[in-house]
Amino acid sequence: MYRKELDNLIRSGSKVQAIMLYGESHFLIDYYLKLFSNIPDANVLSLYHDEYDFNSAKAHLSQGSLFGDQNLLIIKNEKKVPKKDLDTLLELVKKNPDNIFIYAYYGADMKTSAKAFNKKSGGIEVRMFPPFANEAKNMLLQEAQRLGVQLDSYAATHLIESQNGDLGLAFNELTKLQILGRPVSAKDIDALVYGVGEVKIDQFINHLLAKKDFREELQRILESGEDEIRIITAISSFMTQLYLFYANIKIHGIADSRAILGYKLPQKIEQERAQQSIRFKQHQYDAILNLLLENELKMKSSGGMDKNALLLATLIKLQSYI
Repeated sequence: MYRKELDNLIRSGSKVQAIMLYGESHFLIDYYLKLFSNIPDANVLSLYHDEYDFNSAKAHLSQGSLFGDQNLLIIKNEKKVPKKDLDTLLELVKKNPDNIFIYAYYGADMKTSAKAFNKKSGGIEVRMFPPFANEAKNMLLQEAQRLGVQLDSYAATHLIESQNGDLGLAFNELTKLQILGRPVSAKDIDALVYGVGEVKIDQFINHLLAKKDFREELQRILESGEDEIRIITAISSFMTQLYLFYANIKIHGIADSRAILGYKLPQKIEQERAQQSIRFKQHQYDAILNLLLENELKMKSSGGMDKNALLLATLIKLQSYI
């Protein structure tokens, strides 16, 4: 199933008892997970990453609901849950209308797990592709409206661009704009999102990719309230955008940000992205993006990890690839 079909189901008020969310956009997986798990008074069992245990999941869906409440099972993992486990859990959901099962899968082997969620089992699977620029803007505008932030189309685009196209980061920044209580301008975004004296993340990334000493800037960014996961995802988004420029130049010989991103960047930034993109070779993009993804997953899956140390080690290694 595609996301558009899922949105139609949501708008129609149709009940979804078992759903698998997977794909390339982790932000959208998290977005719909939050949407579907927002069930008042539900009896919830959340098994995140290494917490997964089949017997616990099975026992949760096998028990009777308390006081008529619903039993909600959430499995969130980048590792595959065995198909035989999924088959059993889906059967338990199908037997009891009070059961709800959400499987958020962040790994790469999507097809194997998705096969369990089908018409016969009563489950649906939805692959989440990164949203196009216009979709991202509309989602941000909807979230702004929900939060009471007065954001117009131009300001929404500016906010997304300020976060290098990372919609998750843009969503997080909306809370800073709530304090205004009036229409938000591009100048407000520049002032409040980065804050006076803060180092812009794109400036930091440019210094990082230029193999300059980044440690002082990194410390200032962390002290300003950014966390390690958001920093590493911002770098991943930036590198992905550079790779899109690189591929477009290789194929068409030009860098057209509208064709690449779905919207036109300012000419100066477009030229900078194009020049940066051709500095790297295919094998460097592969190594850098794999490094960032691997360590982002480590940060998300290990609660007791020293994320600051891992981020620093990741960025030092990244510079060794350049």
